[in-house]
Amino acid sequence: MNDSTSEISLDATDLRLLDILQEDASLSNQDLAQRVHVSPATCLRRVKRLIDSGVIERRVALLSHEKLGAGLSAIVEITLDRQGAEHLSAFEARIVAPPEVQQCWRVSPGPDFVLVVQVADMAAFHALTQRLFTQDANVRNVKSFFSIHRAKFAPRLALPSAI
Repeated sequence: MNDSTSEISLDATDLRLLDILQEDASLSNQDLAQRVHVSPATCLRRVKRLIDSGVIERRVALLSHEKLGAGLSAIVEITLDRQGAEHLSAFEARIVAPPEVQQCWRVSPGPDFVLVVQVADMAAFHALTQRLFTQDANVRNVKSFFSIHRAKFAPRLALPSAI
């Protein structure tokens, strides 16, 4: 049922579950149920429903890029020469493959794509750009912005106020 056009009805309990899981998805079902004030069976059933409906896309661990040697963050704008559907799709399929590309957005107006890239250093960034952009005849322009300070990183959605 993972259809993004399907609406799912969320009540206050669902919203509390989502809020807590956004903060700490590693909680056991028992601990989560206790925080939301429902039985463990109810909690498990509701979380499964949220997963099956696509509201919860996946649960991941957020890693420290600095402690793992990926200290250079870049935001990269790419403009292609040809923007036909087949050219955009082919470029997108190739660009999302490397793990260094954390996010890929097709945008409009302006560039065709905006990427968020995380690499070890400038040498690694240069190697990535050579591999992904320099050899692609359809890439017209690449513009990169390098992070000097991360003021906020919160992959969290604001939920309705029924919490």
